Amino acid sequence: MTTQKLQAGGVFPLLSLPKVGGGTLNLGTAADGYDWQMIVVYRGKHCPICTRYLSDLNAVLPDLNGMGIDVVAVSADPENLALEQLADVHPKFAVGYDLSIAQMQAMGLYITAPNSRMPVVRHFAEPAVIVTDETGHVKMIDISNVPFMRPSLDSLTRGLRFVRSQTEPFPVTGSFAG
Repeated sequence: MTTQKLQAGGVFPLLSLPKVGGGTLNLGTAADGYDWQMIVVYRGKHCPICTRYLSDLNAVLPDLNGMGIDVVAVSADPENLALEQLADVHPKFAVGYDLSIAQMQAMGLYITAPNSRMPVVRHFAEPAVIVTDETGHVKMIDISNVPFMRPSLDSLTRGLRFVRSQTEPFPVTGSFAG
């Protein structure tokens, strides 16, 4: 399977992974009580920038949940590394682990292979934020190939508040295919 770019307005691939604390985390479908889902992809325990981003996500979570947005975070880390990293974060959102290469490719993510400059033993996904709507379509997407290029959570929250406050459905932008 090759990596395919997710299309704004396209259907998000329904994916499932194990959830920290037990059970299954379903991507592309909001949890009960929410109609949209925000999927935050993070690199893993080896990334201190990711740890800060996940901690900051806790601060904006009440605003996002108040807008009807289910927030989840996922990485390719195995459970033990996810648990080590999350001990510093204390997430108030669901976290999935063991994201496979095929799942990363289905999401159109940049993937990095282990190398001598990083303390990792498996391929991992670079950061992304993907927002799906109540129909499972990609409403917004930001995919990066480096940890320091990801959307500001304050700006993202303000933008989502604007979009969600519109009386008419906000159009999906960036979807022109030519």
